[in-house]
Amino acid sequence: MARLEKGRRSSRPKALVRRCSMVLASDLLSLLRTASPVCRYAAVLVAAVSCCWLPALAQTTDVNDVHVSSHEVEKPAERPSDPPKVNLLSSAGDLSAHIRPLKVDVDLVLVPVTITDPMNRLVTGLEKENFQLFEGSSAQEIRSFSSEDAPVSLGVIFDSSGSMSSKMDRAKEAVVEFFKTANPQDEFFMITFSDEPEEVTDFTNSVDEIQNKLVFAVPRRRTALLDAIYMGLSKMRQAKYPKKALLIISDGGDNHSRYTENEIKAMVKEADVMIYAIGIYDRYASATEERLGPQLLSEITELTGGRAFTIDNPNDLGDVATKIGVELRNQYVLGYRPNKVVRDGKWRKIKVKLLPPKGLPPLRVYARTGYYAPAE
Repeated sequence: MARLEKGRRSSRPKALVRRCSMVLASDLLSLLRTASPVCRYAAVLVAAVSCCWLPALAQTTDVNDVHVSSHEVEKPAERPSDPPKVNLLSSAGDLSAHIRPLKVDVDLVLVPVTITDPMNRLVTGLEKENFQLFEGSSAQEIRSFSSEDAPVSLGVIFDSSGSMSSKMDRAKEAVVEFFKTANPQDEFFMITFSDEPEEVTDFTNSVDEIQNKLVFAVPRRRTALLDAIYMGLSKMRQAKYPKKALLIISDGGDNHSRYTENEIKAMVKEADVMIYAIGIYDRYASATEERLGPQLLSEITELTGGRAFTIDNPNDLGDVATKIGVELRNQYVLGYRPNKVVRDGKWRKIKVKLLPPKGLPPLRVYARTGYYAPAE
């Protein structure tokens, strides 16, 4: 059976044409040698007609030899009333250049909240009715309430300065323990810092990639902690998820940053990123910045609703890192629309109060302290 391909013919008709042409040529030579001039003229005429007719006959001699030629069908013109044809999605999750993404400003303020008991244990299972929310002195209606484990964009800010020499191995193990609590959809990046911060991994879903890069962190030089926080907050502008957090692992205060403490605190207020810190401090710190290190990390983390954990024994690093990871997965998220929206770009104070069920001990609330209102 012949292949049904455009522009290609079976070999059988060509062979038939060649055989017929050879027979005619031999007979014609014999006839021309013996025939009269009139007969010669007739023979030549018959041969000429046969050469034109036989190829056409050969095309249809074998019923199994079919050649299908393709032909284009003219597409009907679209009517003026037809809607324009556009691709809604150029690839999974990406809007085509033909479609503008819809932007809706709903003025919804989201407040992540963590609740702990007197023994610093996480409290879960509370309901929307157990919370009150205030902006300034004005009570706000809680429009949305969630306690689900949502994916998070998270950056690790890892101290690799010289003072970390005796704690580096434990600190690396703490990062490994922290990632064991990760959600499969989470994304991460890592920054190490000594004299200056360095981004060692871009956003990735691979925990192994973070751990492989962490192996090469070597303790050296001084501590540019504030510069590292600045880089981490800047990197968070590329985050995929609304829920964003930084984890700082350091052993003391800053002694080599270009940015000041007040500049970083102002940036933290604007960033909408929760910050957690694990401080590994020496009991007898000689330098002033080392003595002020715990206070610095506590003030920065409290602005965001996060927490700073202080440990004396590096062996406790893994347990604390696991605790932070679990806490990130078990937060309450309260959402409200301000009763009065004024787009002046000013700082708005937030206060979350708890109405706990009867029988519970005094509970502590960790939540962001405010936000900057949008500006025109």
